[in-house]
Amino acid sequence: MDQFEQVEILLAEDNPADAELALRALRNGKLANSVVWVKDGSEALDFVLCQGAYAARPQRNPRLIVLDLKMPKVDGLEVLAKLKSEDHTKCIPVVIMTSSNHERDLVESYRLGVNSYIVKPVDFTQVVDVVGKAGFYWVAVNKVPE
Repeated sequence: MDQFEQVEILLAEDNPADAELALRALRNGKLANSVVWVKDGSEALDFVLCQGAYAARPQRNPRLIVLDLKMPKVDGLEVLAKLKSEDHTKCIPVVIMTSSNHERDLVESYRLGVNSYIVKPVDFTQVVDVVGKAGFYWVAVNKVPE
């Protein structure tokens, strides 16, 4: 990763405790210049699509989206479907991080184009470790088109 490159990660998570763990892991890994936390699917779409409260945001895709499935207003599967259906957002890596280990959620996520599906561990240190490793891979190792 170029030291001058603007790297932004979007975290869409409605649970403040889970969000805090994920934010800590992403910040501790120094994987991004900016980690933006949104609390529902509607806000996630507004952020990525630069609309609503984020209309003045620069037209730049986040490097990574970490997305919960069960969120208010618009759920994670709807967010994923919208992002993967748009030409200018379909290449953004999306990692589902959820407490759902239901096969139907896993299958539907991959059908819609998710890049990775992670079931949240129960243990605090495991959550930090998993998020840190996932973030490192998708931000520092994986290459995406500009």
